[in-house]
Amino acid sequence: MKKILKLGIPKGSLQEATIDLFKKAGFNIRISERSYKPTIDDDTIECRLIRAQEIPKYVEQGVLDAGLSGEDWIQETSADVHGVSELVYSKTGFGKIRLVIAVPESSSIKRVEDLEGKRIATELVNVTKSYLKKHKVKAEVEFSWGATEVKVPELVDAISELTETGSSLRANNLRVVDVVMESSTKFIANKASIKDAWKKQKIDDMAMLLKGALLAAGNVGLKMNVSKKNLASVISMLPAMKDPTVSNLYGGDSVAIEVVIEEKTVRDIIPKLIKAGAEGIVEYPLNKVIR
Repeated sequence: MKKILKLGIPKGSLQEATIDLFKKAGFNIRISERSYKPTIDDDTIECRLIRAQEIPKYVEQGVLDAGLSGEDWIQETSADVHGVSELVYSKTGFGKIRLVIAVPESSSIKRVEDLEGKRIATELVNVTKSYLKKHKVKAEVEFSWGATEVKVPELVDAISELTETGSSLRANNLRVVDVVMESSTKFIANKASIKDAWKKQKIDDMAMLLKGALLAAGNVGLKMNVSKKNLASVISMLPAMKDPTVSNLYGGDSVAIEVVIEEKTVRDIIPKLIKAGAEGIVEYPLNKVIR
């Protein structure tokens, strides 16, 4: 019987970033407009496009062998799953998101204790209730179906809302009172599936490639030649992830250097490398960096 791994791909805000990450990891996922069964160029994987909120429970129940969801939704659903790896990426970038308590700029609520007796709207009801309980604050927490920012102050006193950059909060004249939690994307697996040797190897290999793709994000490779007399000077300028690779060039007193560095540093460092004696510099993009 052919072995199949059932994988949950998050539908919604993480969808595009997740598909892009899988592509960089070597897996091409295609989603048709009306289908919840994406195709993938690996015939041992069967994908399902499911909202991130639902993936943890489906993984716990074994409907899915593995999937990607946020730590916030894992906690909200109290899903009993195996954490494979943390993949720090979000809708717009490669950082964690925050669940925050926010109120109108004009609100008298300045600290957590001021939420006593107030009404709070959120999608993450259980996480927010746990936060309030930890701070010994009693407040009414109601589920919000979306557009939570527009509910204050007419419908509720405060909101508990996920934010990446804070731009939506600022656009709605809201300020942050406190951070409930930080969240990142997690690659999770069913506890029974992870005991199956074939599935565990498949999941672990996929996690390694996904982490490699994330590690490559924001980095580039640099190749260059330099004379041995200038080698020490050039090497001292390279903020390498590890020691750079140095190899002798045939028939001369020069060496070739290869290194991985942050892309944002390239425009500043290349002119300095040229002045230090480097030449023939080549910059190239990376898909994966496996440590």
